[in-house]
Amino acid sequence: MLVIHQRIAPRDNWDAELLLDYAARSKSRLHCFSTSGEETGLFLERGQPALAEGDCLLAKDGRIVRVFARPENLLQVTCTTPFELMRAAYHLGNRHVALQLGDGWLRLPEDYVLQAMLEQLGARVEAIEAPFQPEAGAYGGGHHHSHQGGDEFNYAPRLHQFGVRR
Repeated sequence: MLVIHQRIAPRDNWDAELLLDYAARSKSRLHCFSTSGEETGLFLERGQPALAEGDCLLAKDGRIVRVFARPENLLQVTCTTPFELMRAAYHLGNRHVALQLGDGWLRLPEDYVLQAMLEQLGARVEAIEAPFQPEAGAYGGGHHHSHQGGDEFNYAPRLHQFGVRR
């Protein structure tokens, strides 16, 4: 089994590959398989941002593992004006929808209810298949809870570095 405990800086060469959708890239503990079929266990530090396309990991046996984003069924939203796109983003954010932001477009997981809402707002919505890498959000460090008395969970959220792109 390929056992991974550590993230490392991106490398030009690697020994194994993981092809993971966004939900899998968001987990710190994961049982999966490499692209060659090798059983793999991720045991990463909790509270870190989701893995992204091109991230590298160090396996316990010294191998370098590169992460690839598996294409997913998404909705790509475009609008006639920047104001209309901002309005669409506002309504999606108000529903706590994970969004990937691009130059003149938004992407979100496929959802027929949200698609209908966006179309009612006048947005153009196209079903596509592409890798999904949504914004980390204002607190970007992962999922947090207040665990009174649990020192290992008693940490302040890390603020997202706005404007920094991966």
